Amino acid sequence: MGLLDKHLGYRAPLDGIRAAGADPSSVRFDAVLSPTEGMLNGQKVILLGTNNYLGLTFDPACIEASAAAVRQWGTGTTGSRFANGTFAGHTALETSLAKFYGRKHAMVFTTGYQANLGGISGLVGRGDHLILDADSHASIYDAAKLSGAEVIRFRHNDPEDLAKRLRRMGDAAKGSLIVVEGIYSMIGDVAPLKEMVAVKKEAGAYLLVDEAHSMGVLGEKGRGLAEAAGVEADVDFIVGTFSKSLGAVGGFLVSDEDNFDLLRIVSRPYMFTASLPPAVIASTLTALERLETDKDLRVRLAANADRLYDGLRDMGYAVGPHASPITAVVMPDQATAVMMWNALLANGVYLNLAIPPATPENKSLLRSSVSAAHTPEQIDAVLDIFERLGLEYGLLQRPRRASA
Repeated sequence: MGLLDKHLGYRAPLDGIRAAGADPSSVRFDAVLSPTEGMLNGQKVILLGTNNYLGLTFDPACIEASAAAVRQWGTGTTGSRFANGTFAGHTALETSLAKFYGRKHAMVFTTGYQANLGGISGLVGRGDHLILDADSHASIYDAAKLSGAEVIRFRHNDPEDLAKRLRRMGDAAKGSLIVVEGIYSMIGDVAPLKEMVAVKKEAGAYLLVDEAHSMGVLGEKGRGLAEAAGVEADVDFIVGTFSKSLGAVGGFLVSDEDNFDLLRIVSRPYMFTASLPPAVIASTLTALERLETDKDLRVRLAANADRLYDGLRDMGYAVGPHASPITAVVMPDQATAVMMWNALLANGVYLNLAIPPATPENKSLLRSSVSAAHTPEQIDAVLDIFERLGLEYGLLQRPRRASA
């Protein structure tokens, strides 16, 4: 018996996906031409599944800052933040993030996944209670395992269910940590944060909001859902990532909490992971400046999100509850989702195939994420392809949509 035999249950579904055409796990781009276009197997495709919300991966100022940092500081740090891996750029980025969010403290991690893993597992441990939205990201659930805290789940985006579970806890609810997300990564729905804050205050709990998909997207200044909902003062911790709106890799945690500096020695993912290379730190600092100063990026992103969402909804596709940069089309079953994903790819549209068990309610989804860099013409081209294929495969019954 091999060590991987326990995973053989995944073999048949994987073989079924491969038999239908391309395998999402083995997609290899020949080149990425811009934030919105790439080359795949010699074919130019529209990139609609990259989470590159502000389109900053090819921003000239970010690229130059990154190149200059490589020339000055080298290619890597070769150590953790606690050892030899903290450079001037790391502290500059933490200072800028704290200022951006109006918080006293900030802490930068090597990935967004580790920001949740290290932040949450440092904040709670054995004997504590961690209250999670049922649709929380995998990094949040893994943080819960690492922490050893007692986990209580509440129904997705349901403040009443959250309140009910906290009341059942009695005095134990005080000091517990509630974790929600700004924009949820599969469907693109938004947490009812005002209502969540009211429940949190009643229970005497703490609240952490993961703004990974809402930083740079929501709020007048792009700080995310807490800003947009007007409840920043009532959110105790904010986690985010550099791999979405800031076009790089890495993550962070900000807070006003006393003794925040102790997280640097109790967070194992922070303590024992090599820090971000100077080139990434430099490009992220520059991207953060763009986010702060160029409001038009968010305006274009919102317009593109509305254009895609409205177009798919008006055709008759089942989509999420409202427009956001993430638009997921619900497929009737996995086989249809795989078939459509392959057909879209063959017609020059790359997006994400999301299938159970990694999806809410075990739905099969075609997940798109738009960018501020997409043109209206690119989005309309995608909509034309979705409509043509939908009619061809019997997913749509309506005649061609009216021109946008």
